[in-house]
Amino acid sequence: MECPFCSETIKDEAIACKHCSRDLRVVRPTLLEIDEIVAELDKLRRDLDRVNVRLERYNNPLRYYGTHAVLYVLIPSLLLVIAHVLVTITFNVSPIPLRIASIVIPLLFGFVAYPLHRVSALTAFVLAFLAAGVSILAMLTVTGLHDDVPILPTIWIEWREVFEYGASILLAFVSGNILSVMIFQILPRVLTQGGKPNAFAFRAARLLGQHVGEEQLRRRARLIQDLMQTAGPLAGVAATGVGSIYAGLKGFLLG
Repeated sequence: MECPFCSETIKDEAIACKHCSRDLRVVRPTLLEIDEIVAELDKLRRDLDRVNVRLERYNNPLRYYGTHAVLYVLIPSLLLVIAHVLVTITFNVSPIPLRIASIVIPLLFGFVAYPLHRVSALTAFVLAFLAAGVSILAMLTVTGLHDDVPILPTIWIEWREVFEYGASILLAFVSGNILSVMIFQILPRVLTQGGKPNAFAFRAARLLGQHVGEEQLRRRARLIQDLMQTAGPLAGVAATGVGSIYAGLKGFLLG
C-alpha cells in the first residue's frame, strides 16, 4: 500500500512508514475502509456497465444488433474475403498469409469488442461463430465462381480444412475478447483492489500455514484471490490462442 502521508510504497503490515517514520496504526482502519469502498465502487461500476448494455439492447434492439452485426461480423468477414481474394486469386501465392490473417483479423475485432461495447464471453462466441460462418461461405462462393467448381466441398478432406479454418477464426475472436477483458477489467481490479479478501481465499491461506500473523495471513489471502481471478482468463487466452494457431496453421506446422 501507499503511505497516506508521503505516498511512498510500504508493506501492508507496516505499523510505521520507513520513509517518513509516521505512525500508521491510527490511520490503518481508515485506509482499509477506503480500500473496501473502492472495491465496492468498482463492483458497482461493472454492474452498471452490464445494466447499460441490457438497457440498450432492450430500448434499441435494431441498433444494438445491427451495430454488432456490422462491426463484428460483416466487417471482419469482408476483410477476410479481401485477404482471400488477394492471396489465392490476385497474387496466387502461398496460403500462409491468409491463414495468418484468419488469426490476426478476428483477434483484433474480438479485442476491441469489450472496451467498445462490453461484449461478454457468450456474445463474443456467438459473434465469432457468425463471423466464421459468413466469411467461410463467402470465400467458398468466390472460389467456386472464379474456378467454376462447386461452392460447397465435395470430399471429406476439403470439409475438414473448412472446419479447421472456421475454428481458427472463431477461437482467435474469442481469444481477443478474453484478452481484452483481462486487460481492461480484471487486471485493473486486481491491481487496485483493496479491502478484505473473500472467505475462500482466507481458508486457502490458512491451509498453507496457520501459524502466521493476521496481516501476513491477509496478504497471503489477497495473493491467492488475485491468482484465482487471473488464472482462469489467462488459461482461456492460452487455450483459445493455441487452438486458433494450431487450427489455422496445422497443415503447415505438420507438413
